[in-house]
Amino acid sequence: MRRAPVLSAALALMAACQPVGGLSPAAMARNAPPAADGSERGVDGLLVGHRLMEAREYELALRAYLRAASEQGMTADVLSALGSANLRLGRLGQAETLLRQAIKADPSSVPAQNNLGVVLMERGKLGEARAVFQQAFALDSGSSDSIRENLRLAIARSDAAVYADEAQSHDFILVRRDEGQYALLSQL
Repeated sequence: MRRAPVLSAALALMAACQPVGGLSPAAMARNAPPAADGSERGVDGLLVGHRLMEAREYELALRAYLRAASEQGMTADVLSALGSANLRLGRLGQAETLLRQAIKADPSSVPAQNNLGVVLMERGKLGEARAVFQQAFALDSGSSDSIRENLRLAIARSDAAVYADEAQSHDFILVRRDEGQYALLSQL
């Protein structure tokens, strides 16, 4: 009974010592997979990120933009794209910082100016948003409908805020002057 396990172990050892038939070193070299070519570049991370932004995949777009940053460096386009993705993700502080850096790197970047204006509007900085939209509108020569609309909205909101502040700073009283005549007077 003990011979069967010993015999199978001996056969296994003998089989391991036998040469493998059919594959000479030359044949193995012919069948080897091709080597990786490091000269080929992948798809541009900015392009991928822009497409993901259009598809409303903002987190994935942010990752693509970060990959573009690692490949291209922190260019004005990359900073603007990162700021835009953060804006869409609701990370307004990060978006503002990145967009300001993008504008510092390229003051003529209309998308960065526009997106910074949107961030400032969202953060309640209406006066600064209005100025940024005016700059974007001037750089764009008024050709973009979205920038024109953003500027119009910023003007309306900043004017409304000024009037609201004035209305809140005065107390008004209703005074009767004559029969059927009333006057609204402000108390300072």
